[in-house]
Amino acid sequence: MQPRNMSMSGVVDLAAVKAAGEAKAKAEQARAEAARQAGQGGGAGPSAGAVPPSALVIDVDEAGFERDVLQLSAEVPVVLDFWAEWCEPCKQLSPLLERLTVEANGRLVLAKVDVDANQMLMQQFQIQGIPAVFAVVAGQVLPLFQGVAPEQQIRDTLAQLVQVAEERFGIIGIEVDPNAEGAAPAAAVEAEAPAGPYDALLEAAVVALDAGDLGGAVQAYKNVLADDPANTEAKLGLAQAELLARVQHMNPQAVRAAAAENPKDPAAQIAAADLDLVGGHVEDAFGRLVDTVRVTFGEDRDAVRLRLLELFEVIGADDPRVSAARTALARVLF
Repeated sequence: MQPRNMSMSGVVDLAAVKAAGEAKAKAEQARAEAARQAGQGGGAGPSAGAVPPSALVIDVDEAGFERDVLQLSAEVPVVLDFWAEWCEPCKQLSPLLERLTVEANGRLVLAKVDVDANQMLMQQFQIQGIPAVFAVVAGQVLPLFQGVAPEQQIRDTLAQLVQVAEERFGIIGIEVDPNAEGAAPAAAVEAEAPAGPYDALLEAAVVALDAGDLGGAVQAYKNVLADDPANTEAKLGLAQAELLARVQHMNPQAVRAAAAENPKDPAAQIAAADLDLVGGHVEDAFGRLVDTVRVTFGEDRDAVRLRLLELFEVIGADDPRVSAARTALARVLF
């Protein structure tokens, strides 16, 4: 069977997943806590948020599909391998996908679906032949290829998948620890962990915010992120400080008038969304930018999408409004 592209039309609708944002938030918090616990001493021992390499390849059935694929796809791209025991090409492709997934070191998870045992999933994905490979990112289905493809072609496809997940949805994958099989429970590690190495910098940033020194707060948070890019507290603080700095000298009446007069102007809508968020109108801000993504293209669309991702950081990924807006954004982009 030769590889071929597959249409996305009619594929099972995964946009309604409500817990995706929460799953990603928990993963980010675990990684940040693990980084704080490891400190600057070389990270001895497995981290609380890491997973073993064996967790990157999983078997999935219909009962666990929402948990194991939909929710997980907000944290890491999930590659779906539809296979069967009697399928000889599957026996060539599956080991290759497993090897490439492990090599990706947490930027992908491979979910294997036995079509004989999961006929409903096969029908929902409109599988016409196996092996068939899909991906799910932020609850959205992406058909990849069908049949056995050359290794380099598969590598390139997976690399593009990782890039799309990061650039369009801010999904960066999960941390992998080769020694995580024997890790102590997260709660136990947390109880024994000393104060994190960035506490003083984070406190300084809060003091600067309280004093109205937005520039000082931004720099303090950036100093933390320079050493610890996954630090959730610093990412949230930086997003908030930068938002306040942007709206500090705005004329609200002029900004809202410009947005009303120019509904397709990215700059006008971005400025109005910033004001919406500062004023506590979170859903209005998100909805405004999702609508603007819908009617813009190219660099304008990218600018609006990136600002929306920044505003997600301000609110925090555990907020259900962020999860809903991510789903709405995915619908517009795909």
